[in-house]
Amino acid sequence: MRTVDYRHREHQDYAVYPSPFHSRQQQHNQTKEWTRWYDYLSVPAYWCADMEYFAGRNACGVFDLTPMVKHRISGPDALPYLNRLMTRDVRKIKPGRVGYSVWCNDQGQVIDDGTIFHLAGGDYRICSQEHQLDWFMTNTLGFDVTVEEETHDIAALALQGPTSCAVLKDMGLEGIEHLTPFGMATFDFPTGFGNTDLMVSRTGFTGDLGYELWIDPQHAEILWDHLFEAGILRGIRAMGSQALELLRIEAGFILAGKDFLPAMEAVRPTHTRSPFELGLGWLVDFEKGVFNGRQALLEEKQNGSRYRLVKLDIDGNKPAKDSYVFVKGKNCVAGTVTSAMWSPSAKASIALASLEMPHGKPGEELDVEIYYQRELKWSRVLARARVVEDVFWDPPRRRQTPPADY
Repeated sequence: MRTVDYRHREHQDYAVYPSPFHSRQQQHNQTKEWTRWYDYLSVPAYWCADMEYFAGRNACGVFDLTPMVKHRISGPDALPYLNRLMTRDVRKIKPGRVGYSVWCNDQGQVIDDGTIFHLAGGDYRICSQEHQLDWFMTNTLGFDVTVEEETHDIAALALQGPTSCAVLKDMGLEGIEHLTPFGMATFDFPTGFGNTDLMVSRTGFTGDLGYELWIDPQHAEILWDHLFEAGILRGIRAMGSQALELLRIEAGFILAGKDFLPAMEAVRPTHTRSPFELGLGWLVDFEKGVFNGRQALLEEKQNGSRYRLVKLDIDGNKPAKDSYVFVKGKNCVAGTVTSAMWSPSAKASIALASLEMPHGKPGEELDVEIYYQRELKWSRVLARARVVEDVFWDPPRRRQTPPADY
């Protein structure tokens, strides 16, 4: 495979890009299966999704984040521009810090969620699930700001799990143990041809101790090699998207396209969700001034929401994927399951579900209709479910600084 210039998209040559880590992924990918994550090839499972899941919970797993959409926002008006678009007060995200946010249309419906990296004064990176360049550009009117998509300009890996900090220390990142959650730092990284900048943020999508590493694509393979050499005695394992899906559901993290439909993709307006309907009301700051969707969200706060996203603890051991949720003891649909799994850590069948109001208060009991297949025969079970308030995985090590040296 010839070298790809990621800085200049060769659309005439590539329908889908190999990741900068592709050669190393090929070495680990025993299943030989590939899937597409927007412009890139991605691995669903390198060997066994369950084993990769356990690496993320008991040792550390490495996930290729390169396909995640990245936008760069810079210029004198970068801060007021972002504060106008985001529901949260971006002024509170100081340089060297990362913040989670959502952004909405004028009707207060979520366009996407993502993380805001405050790289320096007037310089931000936004990482999200969906391509948003057109929308960001449309909203630059009146602001002295530059918006660029830099997805192809940055290679990224997520290193997640209890031994992740120890691996980075063994790799030579001095002082990494002092990085606090949602903090970021830049390190000199040896490439064999001199040093380059390696940015590390204490962020992730697993609800556990973990870091994300950001580097120039031409040094991607060297970073992969250094990580796996440093982690050989700490249980490091390549991790695919199927394992990451299990980890994020346990942590209660939502995913665009699964737990909510991005407002820019919706044909029917009733199929979208507001921050309040996704349990993200804490991200809405009405005190900061004008922002997209503010009036609609104020009215919703006063009049009430249509839906509520909840966490369900379900009887039995069958995952309730794509199931209907019924009012207990009645043939009345209360909502649908958006994400579900059997949780090895919680030892329970768990799910995220979108319910019509007023359903979904903590402690409420519901019925979930689950279909499953055994030896080509379909079975149906009506399982009891309870709405729970806490996420299913939230270990103290996620916030501990410095982390324990596993």
